[in-house]
Amino acid sequence: MQETISFTPQLAASPITGILWLIPTVPIVASGVIVLLKQPKRSTAAALAIGSLGFSLLLALVAFAHVVGAWMHGVAARETVNFTWIQVGTAHVDLGWVLDPLSAVMLVMVALVGLLIFIYSIGYMAHDENFTRFFCFMSLFAGAMLGVAIANSLLLLFMCWELVGLTSYLLIGFWYQKPAAAAAAKKAFLTTRVGDIFFLLGIVWLFAQTGTLLFYNNGGGSMEPLALGGLLAQPAALGLTAAGAIGLLIFAGAAGKSGQLPLHVWLPDAMEGPTPVSALIHAATMVAAGVYLIARVYPLMAAGALTGGTTPALTVVTWVGASTAVFAALIAVAQNDIKRILAYSTISQLGYMMAGLGMGGVAVGMFHLITHAFFKALLFLGAGSVIHGCHEEQDVRRMGGLRADMPLTFATYAIGMLALCGFPLLFSGFWSKDGILEAAEHWSMAKGPFYMLVFGALLTAFYMTRQVGYVFFGHNRGSKDAHESPAVMTLPLVVLAFFAMALGLIGTPAWPWFRAFLDGRAAGFDWHGLAEPGLLALMGTSTVVVFLGLGLGWRLYGDRSPKPKEPDVLEAAAPLPWGWLRDRLYVDELYGVTVIAFYGWWARVADWLDRRVWGGAVSGVAWAFGLWAQLNRFLDNNVVDGSFDKGCDELASGGGLLARVQTGRVQTYLRLLALAVLALALMLIWSSRA
Repeated sequence: MQETISFTPQLAASPITGILWLIPTVPIVASGVIVLLKQPKRSTAAALAIGSLGFSLLLALVAFAHVVGAWMHGVAARETVNFTWIQVGTAHVDLGWVLDPLSAVMLVMVALVGLLIFIYSIGYMAHDENFTRFFCFMSLFAGAMLGVAIANSLLLLFMCWELVGLTSYLLIGFWYQKPAAAAAAKKAFLTTRVGDIFFLLGIVWLFAQTGTLLFYNNGGGSMEPLALGGLLAQPAALGLTAAGAIGLLIFAGAAGKSGQLPLHVWLPDAMEGPTPVSALIHAATMVAAGVYLIARVYPLMAAGALTGGTTPALTVVTWVGASTAVFAALIAVAQNDIKRILAYSTISQLGYMMAGLGMGGVAVGMFHLITHAFFKALLFLGAGSVIHGCHEEQDVRRMGGLRADMPLTFATYAIGMLALCGFPLLFSGFWSKDGILEAAEHWSMAKGPFYMLVFGALLTAFYMTRQVGYVFFGHNRGSKDAHESPAVMTLPLVVLAFFAMALGLIGTPAWPWFRAFLDGRAAGFDWHGLAEPGLLALMGTSTVVVFLGLGLGWRLYGDRSPKPKEPDVLEAAAPLPWGWLRDRLYVDELYGVTVIAFYGWWARVADWLDRRVWGGAVSGVAWAFGLWAQLNRFLDNNVVDGSFDKGCDELASGGGLLARVQTGRVQTYLRLLALAVLALALMLIWSSRA
């Protein structure tokens, strides 16, 4: 059911809240130190990265324990630390951080999963010549993602959000010498920027309407009733209020980061980066940032909804999420790259999270985010172990029979696979997925998302069984001399496998600890929770769907050993639909002939305008001024300078003549005087006669 939003008073910041800023800062500082190291300092770089994130995890656990302790004493309030960042006159921009149940669980998840992936990376990247640079980027990413988790300001969150995007670009294109990796990094950066433009517009609009970007500020924050009431009273376009319009703009940013339709195209190509990058960024943390963002601004998204109702913004979130879940699951069925299958699975599961937020509220979507982080990180790291053991082979058709050569990888991978499929009762994915299905079943707007998500669950069980059958069963079809990975890589798999199973215990209907914790309600163990109307029927339906997908997948792919060039069973049965799914339903090609073609055409138009119009105008102006300069030079040389020079010559000539007269002899002067007197006398005589 849709949760009811409640607002609780804030508490004065505790000591742990006061130093919460250290959680993201320490890994960022470690990254800055690592960047100064020389490449041979591999062990120092790894120690700094792992040590800094371990310190952040320790602080995150202390913060989590503090929040849990307050909750157990009946206090569900949040603690914030806010400060003025920029002030111009009376206007000011504030930043801050927040410690509440939502940020506490996100901090622990990011730090714990990140630490395990860092440890795994020591073995996976052991022979990479850019080992030091890798840990520099990873540490910077971890700090930025932890910054997203603690932000109490939409502006601070956006700063860390963009830093996450930068480090994602650097890590996806880490092997920049590979053209595919460089292209994938650029594609990811540009695609997510599309969503971020809308996100930024939402931030500006929200600030213009509320005068603050703080989420919570003792009643004056943008997510608190006073500001939300003003946003609801302000009309926008298409019948939306300002709250709904801003919510949709922010969701566009979330859709870019979390790979939702139609901005999903960057995430599968991002698999060109090292496998630890795929696990950290594109399974557990970065792609979950969009889901976390919607959870953080949920009061804005749900503003104006009646109890048990919805809003236009949440309706859009729901339908986009459900559509993405089915769309990506269909494409995953026909992929052959072991990491690309998991990439489309990630897109699909992110769709489940968004749909859960739209229909069930923060606790429903966030529970699947947390469980998914562990079992999907496990699957990606397991895939990395397979790739490492198979000498960099990634095509599942060239694997097979690896359960004998890599028993520990197989066992942990199977746990992750069953958790993702939602195998009943024993695995966390079952409980988190069923929470979303329950919310969908009771959604008052439509039943379409429920059936879409059930179909997505069937597809998930099917394509994961296909992958496991290809990789671990049958006989080896090309990956000779496969071997188990070293302990530094397999130990994180064991820890993640434990959490992939154990986390389900805190979200069962009999003990809904996680939901109660996020909602600020008391949680107790009660078997009667399993007897809620319709719940057992839903669990039964979910179980049947999962077993149907597993059975169908095993029937077609279990223990089969097709040759690498032999067509897939479904490809042979339905080559045309298979080709569509294998080619990702031609979304990239559609963008190529529409959006990209348009911008290519516009770039050529801009180039022509620049060269022929603006460049021609500039050239014309330059020619005119050049002509004017030549005319000025002619006038200067031949008129101004000529007249001046002529006058000077005449003066010089006159001066020379007078100089010849000035001999210094008295006789000469007397003669000249006599001549002058004679001339004067003649002039007087002439004038008197006239």
